[in-house]
Amino acid sequence: MRPPRGRSWGRRGLTPIVTVSGSGSGTVMITGLVATKPGRMPRLIYRIRLRRGRKGERKSFSEADYAALFDAAHQQLGGPLVVIWDNLNTHVSAAMRELVERRSWLTVIQLPAYAPELNPVEGVWAHLKRSLVDLAKKTLNELARLIKTRLKRMQYRPALISGFIAKTGLDLEPP
Repeated sequence: MRPPRGRSWGRRGLTPIVTVSGSGSGTVMITGLVATKPGRMPRLIYRIRLRRGRKGERKSFSEADYAALFDAAHQQLGGPLVVIWDNLNTHVSAAMRELVERRSWLTVIQLPAYAPELNPVEGVWAHLKRSLVDLAKKTLNELARLIKTRLKRMQYRPALISGFIAKTGLDLEPP
């Protein structure tokens, strides 16, 4: 994936250019969920994993990783979860269906085939990417540390997370 592009300033006639090596030095993988509970402020819960490009290393989160995220969210929120997610192949696999069935407190609802505008987490990722535009980090660990810092800042801004939910137009209040 190419680094995000953004606007900056520079002397007239001299366009500032930050070169980024595309040497495939690794990837920062992020998964997360926006949790809402009636009468409470929404929360952002996420997990980060570094992929260094080594042989045999998994290129994405596994079903077990998602199950661990749901278990942690269930523990933090103290109640049943209703998860609304997209049709990523890991989300709809037979192994994932089995993991979901083993958790009586977990209900999963699939979004339509391609509907990112209905997913509030897409707003989180877009906001995160915009905040990283003018920064060039040298190592994967520096980038991961910066991403964790930015996500932690978002966690302490529940009004921002409420905005991501409001943008979807979904009514998440129980009847």
